[in-house]
Amino acid sequence: MNTIDTIDRQELVELINMEMPFGRFAGRRLLELPEPYVVWFKNQGFPAGKLGERLAVIYEIKVNGLEPLLRPLIRG
Repeated sequence: MNTIDTIDRQELVELINMEMPFGRFAGRRLLELPEPYVVWFKNQGFPAGKLGERLAVIYEIKVNGLEPLLRPLIRG
């Protein structure tokens, strides 16, 4: 998963519903993370692995104003 262009619907649903596993916003869905927090990760460097890849996509979603389009995909 290198770019938002290559994400299928199921991956997108999983991505936005994944919970942040640590830190101040632990337990919050990635899509619901505050934009300044995601920008901070961008500037500091995203974590390695799947979490970092997903945070990078969330960054693109947030800076391009796409959040409202994806909110309907948030699970219960």
